[in-house]
Amino acid sequence: MYSVNVRDHFMIAHSFRGEAFGPAQRLHGATYVVDLEFRRAELDADGMVVDIARATEVLRSVLGEFNLRNLDDDPAFEGRNTTTEFMARVIFDRVAARIAAGGLGPHASGLSGLRVRLNESHVAWAAYEGALPAEAG
Repeated sequence: MYSVNVRDHFMIAHSFRGEAFGPAQRLHGATYVVDLEFRRAELDADGMVVDIARATEVLRSVLGEFNLRNLDDDPAFEGRNTTTEFMARVIFDRVAARIAAGGLGPHASGLSGLRVRLNESHVAWAAYEGALPAEAG
């Protein structure tokens, strides 16, 4: 399995509901470093997994939807705790939708999976990974 990883970051504010979260029930901020890994079994005809420049643009675009925002105010997240794990899946789904819409161009054909890792710090992170439809790209 071949892979290419691109990285960016975003900053948010949010709060959580539930005693399990202790002080994080209050409004607080987070800065996430995001690793987005693209996977495929075989390289394409040009010897690539994906166009890195386009992959970086797609990630930046998705993260731009959240950057410098209070996620508590986003209707899409109403009633949800926007944990690191939850946000990894949200980013996965939004990147996958852009791939399906052709946002990565012809080099995305053949992608088999993605992994999104949100690094909260140098000692803690969460990730979501999954397969892409066979017709990705």
